[in-house]
Amino acid sequence: MGSKGNAQGLALAREKMRAAGVDEVAVDTFAHYYRLLEHGETGMIAEDTIDPLDMEALADVEVPDDVATEAIRRTAVIKLNGGLGTSMGMERAKSLLCVRRGLSFLDIIARQVLHLRQQYDATLPLLFMNSFRTSADTMAALERYDELPVDGLPLEFLQNKEPKLLEADLMPAAYPKAPDLEWCPPGHGDLYTALRGTGLLARLIDAGFRYVFVSNSDNLGAVPDARVAGWFAQSGAPFAIEAVRRTPSDRKGGHFARRKSDGRIVLRESAQTLDADKEALADLSRHQFCSTNNLWFDLQAMSDALDARGGILGLPLIRNVKHLDPADASTPKVIQVETAMGAAIEVFEGARTIEVGRDRFVPVKTTDDLLVLRSDVYDIGKDFVLDQTGDEVPYVSLDGEFYKLVGDFDKRFPEGAPSLREADSFTVEGDWTFGHGVKVVGEVTLNASSAKRVEGGTILDEQEQHG
Repeated sequence: MGSKGNAQGLALAREKMRAAGVDEVAVDTFAHYYRLLEHGETGMIAEDTIDPLDMEALADVEVPDDVATEAIRRTAVIKLNGGLGTSMGMERAKSLLCVRRGLSFLDIIARQVLHLRQQYDATLPLLFMNSFRTSADTMAALERYDELPVDGLPLEFLQNKEPKLLEADLMPAAYPKAPDLEWCPPGHGDLYTALRGTGLLARLIDAGFRYVFVSNSDNLGAVPDARVAGWFAQSGAPFAIEAVRRTPSDRKGGHFARRKSDGRIVLRESAQTLDADKEALADLSRHQFCSTNNLWFDLQAMSDALDARGGILGLPLIRNVKHLDPADASTPKVIQVETAMGAAIEVFEGARTIEVGRDRFVPVKTTDDLLVLRSDVYDIGKDFVLDQTGDEVPYVSLDGEFYKLVGDFDKRFPEGAPSLREADSFTVEGDWTFGHGVKVVGEVTLNASSAKRVEGGTILDEQEQHG
C-alpha cells in the first residue's frame, strides 16, 4: 500500500469529520490511530509478553465510614449509554428496556443515584455519555426526574463518531444508500476525548469534584458504592478498575495481566489476542480476573495526563474488521478503529485493580441475561440496588431462533419471567411460551420436539423428562 494513498485517506477522513462537526480533539485522536494503522499496528498483546495478575479483594479491605462518605461526596458518576441493543433487535437505547415493574435500566440508575444523594448528603452528579443515536430517547425518558440535573452540569454529553475505513486502502468508506453506515463510534475509550473536548473535565474539577466513577448503563450492579469510592480515595491511585473472577462464561472475554517490560497493568481484549494464544486466554486458572468496566479515576490526574499528551491519551489500538453494512456480507470489509476505556490503566503509573463481588457485574448482553434480571434471582430494594438472592446466578440458554430478539422474547413470556431462584441451569430448545408463576428448580432442559406452552403455576424440575 503506497503512503500517498494513505496521506490522501487521512486527509479525506479529517475533512469528513470536520464537515460533520466532529470535535477537533477527536479528529486529532483519530489521526493518531490512523497513523498506527498505516504502520501495520495490530494492537495484539502476545502471551509471552505478560504475566498473570493477582489483586486484593474489596471484602478484605478496611474502609472507615467517614472516608467512604467524604469520597462519595467528591464523586461524579458517568454512565456509558451509547449502545442500541442491536444484537437484541432494538432500534433505540438499550437502557430503555424494561427490567422490573415498569422500570427501565434508566429508571433504576436514576433512582440508585437519587437514593445515594440523600443517604450521604452528596451532590453525586449523574452524566450519560450518549451517542447521536441514543440521545433524544434517553433525555426524554429522564425528564420525569426533575431533581436529577445538578446546577452547572449537563445530564448528557455525546460520544464522538469517526469514518469507517476500507480495509483495502484505508480510504473513508462511502455508502450513499445508508450514509449512517459510513460512521462508527470510536469505542468507549472515546470517553476521555469527549470529556476533554466538551470542556466537562475542567468543569467537574472547577466544581470541586475529585473522582469519577464510570460504568456501562446495562450493568445495574454498578452502583456508585461509597465503600469502593473510599477504597479508591485512600489508595491514592490515579486510576482503578473493579475486577471479578472469571467464570466459564467469561472464557472468550478479555482479562487483566501485567506487562513484563515495564510492570504496568494491561487489559487484554479477545480482539487483541493472537490465535496461537487463544488457549491461554481461555485458561481461567492462569488469567483469573476480568474487567467489570466499572472504573474510577482522579480528575486532576486524568487532566494532567491529557495535557501532557496533547489531548491524546494514547490508548492501545483495537483494529476491528467488519463489513460496511454488518447485515450484508457482500459489502466491502472495513476497519473500525476502536479503543477500550479500561485500557487507560496502562497509561497511569500506580494504577490499581480490586476484586469485587459478582453482584457489581450484572451486564445484559443477550435476552438470556435479561431473563435472569427480570426473574427473582435479584431483589430490588428501596435503595434500588440489585440484591442477589442465592449463592449462584443460574446459567440460562434460550433458543436463539425464538428468543434472541426482544420482541419475540417478550411474546413468549407474556406474564413475566419464571422463578429462577432455585434453578441451577435453564435451557430452552424450540418454541415455548410460559404462563404466569412458572418455577424452575435445579437443572432443566426443555426439548424442541414437543415445544408448546408451559401452563401457569407449573414447577419444572430435573426429575421430570421434558419433551
